[in-house]
Amino acid sequence: FANGDPARGQGIGFSFATDRPEGFRDEDLLLIQAVLPAVSLAIMNDAGHIIASGLLAAYLGEDAGRRVHTGAVERGSVESIRAVLWYADIRGSTAIADRWPGTAVVELLDEVFEALAAPLRRRGGQILKFLGDGLLATFPLEEATRTETCRGAIEAAAEAMAALDQLNSTRAGAGKPTAAVDLALHLGEVLYGNVGAIDRLDFTVIGPAVNEVSRIELLCEPLGRRVLVSAELAAAAGDPGRLEPLGPQSLRGVREPREIYALTLGA
Repeated sequence: FANGDPARGQGIGFSFATDRPEGFRDEDLLLIQAVLPAVSLAIMNDAGHIIASGLLAAYLGEDAGRRVHTGAVERGSVESIRAVLWYADIRGSTAIADRWPGTAVVELLDEVFEALAAPLRRRGGQILKFLGDGLLATFPLEEATRTETCRGAIEAAAEAMAALDQLNSTRAGAGKPTAAVDLALHLGEVLYGNVGAIDRLDFTVIGPAVNEVSRIELLCEPLGRRVLVSAELAAAAGDPGRLEPLGPQSLRGVREPREIYALTLGA
């Protein structure tokens, strides 16, 4: 049975079976044909929501996608939330792009991003956006699980770097390009919601904390560290054992120096 034109990708195809040795009776077939339009409409409605939810989650992140799907689409509709911010960037990506063909660079980006994303997802974070050769992710905070979330974000960073090391080893052995990633973690208040033009919106986070985490990431290379953590996050995590204090550091565009910590890796 078909409702619509499944051969052209339109409508729904159905298959029915019966345990009656003589097969379907004529009245059974008539009943099936009578109810198919209503059944098809119900299935297509549910399927449409499932597909839309999946697409929005893939392109916006699970939480942002859910909010947009349920109607948070008005420009300027934002809310203040407290969150752990992850900001990662591939070091020397321009040199990689100059040396390798585009398809090899895209493959590298995909594998690097998955190495970063897998532990982030496991620990409750969501990637909000990819920024060329970098990414911005958030771990929304609930007061009841504040410490656990902060520690989880830091542990996710350690796990991501371990996964990246393994990936680079495998890729180097295959003669493929590898990538070093700098990662900064911060904790602060951000505005979360729709920002943009009338006909093109972005569901994102904005605020001083977002600017600061991007500035902290820029310190990774000059300080010779792969993962840097702000004092705010270090204090909230309450776990100084793996965090090495580096003292106050100047952040571009930020008035006062900020205390910065380095995450000890491989312990």
